[in-house]
Amino acid sequence: MTLATARFPSLSAKLMGVLLALIGLVLAVGGGWLAILGGSAYYVITGLAMLAAGVLLFRGQMLGGWLYAAIVVLTAIWAFWEVGSNPWALIPRLVGPLVLLLLVALVMPTLTRRPGRWKAGFAGAAAVLLVTVVGGTVVAKLGAPAAALPLPAAGAALAGTDPLATGADWPAYGGTYGARRYSPLAQITPANVGSLERVWLTHTGDMPADLKHNKYGAETTPLKVGDRLYLCSAKNIMMALDPATGRELWRFDPKVPDANIPYTAACRGVSYYTVPGAQATATCATRIIEGTLDGRIVAVDANTGRPCTGFGTNGQVDIKQGMGEVVPGMVSITSAPTIVRGVIVTGHQVLDGQKRNAPSGVIQGYDAVTGEFRWAWDMLRPDRKGIPGPGDEYGRGTPNMWTTASGDESLGLVYLPMGNSAVDYWSGSRTPPEDFFATSLVALDVTTGRPRWRFQLVHHDVWDYDLGAQGTLIDFPTAGGNVPAIVVPSKQGDIYVLDRRNGRALTKVGRIPVPTTGVEPKRRVDGQPVSLYHTLRKADLTERDMWGMSPIDQLVCRIQFRRAAYKGFYTPPSDKQHSVEYPGYNGGTDWGGIAIDPARGVIVANYNDMPNYVRLVPRAEADKKGWAPRGEARGGDMGGGAEGAGDPQAGTPYAVDVNAGWRLPFTGLLCKQPPYGGIRAIDLRTGKTLWDRPLGTARNNGPFGIPSRLPVTIGTPNNGGAVVTAGGLVFIAAATDDLIRAIDLKTGKVVWQDVLPAGGQATPMTYEQNGRQYLVIMTGGHHFMETKVGDQVIAYALPKA
Repeated sequence: MTLATARFPSLSAKLMGVLLALIGLVLAVGGGWLAILGGSAYYVITGLAMLAAGVLLFRGQMLGGWLYAAIVVLTAIWAFWEVGSNPWALIPRLVGPLVLLLLVALVMPTLTRRPGRWKAGFAGAAAVLLVTVVGGTVVAKLGAPAAALPLPAAGAALAGTDPLATGADWPAYGGTYGARRYSPLAQITPANVGSLERVWLTHTGDMPADLKHNKYGAETTPLKVGDRLYLCSAKNIMMALDPATGRELWRFDPKVPDANIPYTAACRGVSYYTVPGAQATATCATRIIEGTLDGRIVAVDANTGRPCTGFGTNGQVDIKQGMGEVVPGMVSITSAPTIVRGVIVTGHQVLDGQKRNAPSGVIQGYDAVTGEFRWAWDMLRPDRKGIPGPGDEYGRGTPNMWTTASGDESLGLVYLPMGNSAVDYWSGSRTPPEDFFATSLVALDVTTGRPRWRFQLVHHDVWDYDLGAQGTLIDFPTAGGNVPAIVVPSKQGDIYVLDRRNGRALTKVGRIPVPTTGVEPKRRVDGQPVSLYHTLRKADLTERDMWGMSPIDQLVCRIQFRRAAYKGFYTPPSDKQHSVEYPGYNGGTDWGGIAIDPARGVIVANYNDMPNYVRLVPRAEADKKGWAPRGEARGGDMGGGAEGAGDPQAGTPYAVDVNAGWRLPFTGLLCKQPPYGGIRAIDLRTGKTLWDRPLGTARNNGPFGIPSRLPVTIGTPNNGGAVVTAGGLVFIAAATDDLIRAIDLKTGKVVWQDVLPAGGQATPMTYEQNGRQYLVIMTGGHHFMETKVGDQVIAYALPKA
């Protein structure tokens, strides 16, 4: 043997020994810390054993290799004991150690001079690979989704009569103001959806000027009425398109300044209105109405796109009248107004987390023909009749409705999913009316603007659990017959069914004990409501749920978990340590809402399944960081990033720092194991789960922000909703993998998908034109979801016969 071939094996063994020893040292030190915190002792024991194995290999002793092999065997036993056959949970526990074992197996032959040592080494490596592949295959099969339960028997009796049934059209943001997101069209079915093809694509032309500082997330769902599609872009450019070709017919730009973009430049949709008794050819007999990011309601002719001059002043009204001081970006309308009995009902977004003395969350009603002010619901001044005069203003800092209301024309009610008071994570200065109406569904009389009833989902909310989703109107079967009902999803994952006439719960509601700790223990209640009908929420987190791409970053997450304040659901935020909020503020269910097939009696709900890692930051520390409200100069670190990451909460003792999704700072991976989002079918009558599937692949996700391009279903965060059709399909994008997919409603299986040119964080819609069914989605992307920004509107259809 030459000197070179004799020395190389020794060097490889030494390098392998150093690597094992360094990893062992990290695991031993971190594992010791974790054990002191009351966590698993596995890491400190394994770390010490790896340190010993590394030293032995460095010294050229074969025992080091066998010791490490024993570590891997015992690690596998421990991993299956701790998490069973969950494939995602096994990845950080087994993949890294198995890769190291492969390297050790290749090094071990260099520690002996016996003939055939290389063959033995490669045989050992092959054995390791075989065990890994076979084991991985078994785990994958064990982790396969459960079979779907049969769909309920035809439930047409559940449907009721939707006053704005979609038919061939899609006349409102949720399909109708009943917000079922259901179409009776059945041309596209599971049997032929594989032939679905892209038939046109058009651009809104509305893109951010600076992609590096992009705040766009259009979230748009078009309307379809007659021979027009109507939509808005991220910055409120209204457009009409030919539904068969995508050709632009008109556009109107309300010229929203960039300064008025709140957290996100979004326009979820527009509203369509027909003036009663007007001649069809009259100007603005049919009109498109939208709310803008700078707080205006704009009305244009549905045929020409020209402003309706008889509406307000030159076709617009300013909802900020009576609000006092409003800094640009603090008051924005991002959702489609709801029109019931000729009254435009609008809420607005008040930029989260800025200051306790933020503008009012007042709800306002305007005449859909003239734009005349009808009423305002100011919960601090319920007797108020008109717009406040000089020196007066609507009550500041009150809960707002940033999302979309649903409406019942026959009852004359609008259903408001209410948010929280200004500043979400501290409640000490909230008034009794704010405590009463916050985080509630409020039914408002559209004629008077006065509340009929309210159903509160969270008491004294300090978790940003505002209602993000529209309620969905159905007729619900009870022992006394079908009852006009509203189905209410929530960020907590709970789904409630209420009598929409009076707010009475039609399904069981429970109450659970919750922690009363945090910085305001006297403000915390000792119990919170939960739905006993159905919840999308998973069990409370444990240390075993922590994740990473290796044992080391999983260890970091375990330490963070043990150091945090976490006593389960509704753990209040703290200033002394981080707290874990699970589910996080993205849901459960957010603004995408739910879809209901009334004929089959099935709810389709996509959801998020991620925690937030939260800390209240004392005022002095926040001031030192330079965290200040919108419109004020900042003197230092501006926070930024996800919503809540460095929000000043001025006027309170604490700012807040929210790590949305609880991500590691270096790899960017989430500390909770996948899946992070899913989609579920639920029996409407019973609340029983029919099937539940992870939603979204890992193709655009990976450590360090590097897309893995793996077509593996992981279940990603998602924003946007689903559409269900009489053809037995669910259409949805929403996930971060830039795919739109069709899911068989019976099985939950994906039966078609297409790659989108940008993020699909919007709810699709479907319609019929000239006897052909179309599927349309706006691919605007989303800065919060970290998907590619775009301006494409895309239509799909089956090939022409």
